[in-house]
Amino acid sequence: MLVLVLQNYDFMLNFLSSLPTPVAQGMIWGVMAIGVFVTFKVLELSDLTVDGSFATGGAVFVVLTTGGMNIYLSMLISFAAGCLAGLVTGIFHTKFGIPAILAGILTQLALYSVNLRIMGGKANTAISWRNFDLLVSSRTDVIYETILVCVIFIAVLIAVLYWFFGTELGHSIRSTGCNAAMSRANGINTNTCKVLGLVLSNGIVALAGALLSQFQGFADVNMGRGAIVIGLAAVIIGEVAFGKIFRNFALRLVSVVLGAIIYYIVITIVLKLGLRTDDLKLFSALVVGLFLGIPYWKSKVHFTKKEKKEVKADA
Repeated sequence: MLVLVLQNYDFMLNFLSSLPTPVAQGMIWGVMAIGVFVTFKVLELSDLTVDGSFATGGAVFVVLTTGGMNIYLSMLISFAAGCLAGLVTGIFHTKFGIPAILAGILTQLALYSVNLRIMGGKANTAISWRNFDLLVSSRTDVIYETILVCVIFIAVLIAVLYWFFGTELGHSIRSTGCNAAMSRANGINTNTCKVLGLVLSNGIVALAGALLSQFQGFADVNMGRGAIVIGLAAVIIGEVAFGKIFRNFALRLVSVVLGAIIYYIVITIVLKLGLRTDDLKLFSALVVGLFLGIPYWKSKVHFTKKEKKEVKADA
């Protein structure tokens, strides 16, 4: 019994000591999840471009920074590169009549080759904190500074998005997601709004890619593979966990970031419990499937209770 208690105690100490890293990583992926939120929840579109634009942001940032460009300007150009990827998807969707999910797949496929060209034909390109003054890093001696930078970055991003979606243009985009037919009837160009939403979403995703490349010390052509799954997990976990208390638009964005942090904390726990890294994608898919199913199960339970009340009232 004592051995078991000591083992649990050691596990908890080990877990708590490693907690800042998944928190920081979760915040970076939370930025990406905010981009997913824009398309998935605001526009009601399923956009798979993010798997490509995430890597594009990282590739552009690393190549420009290692080439001598200012780090902030590199991040701005990474954002612009992501916006361009979203624009391509938007054109495929609105001008060619291709369904949004397929348009995203086409752009994502093309971005694989584009990202290879950006990195000079190499599958990955390193960037070291020893040579460049990076904003974030996974080094344990600066992990708390990384968390602080992420908090500031996320706060500014959410403030800007809260302001933007409160403008007439922002309301038009939200209206397009809620009811495209009614929006068109009120004179809103829904195709333009969809393109703008996709542009903004992928720009934010690319920014997250630039942050992650700094955090992990390299950009990789496959770094965005499965990003949409993590983004959806963050959005759904945040909605399920905080949906009833976070109703304001800004707070909903906060819940997305918290969802990403929870996701990475859970991943850390299961890895420390012995889950093989080979099974991580399978576990991620199961987590997303579980949380996607929770709202449906809750609605079924609520509907059943309502039916029972109606039967009792009729009786």
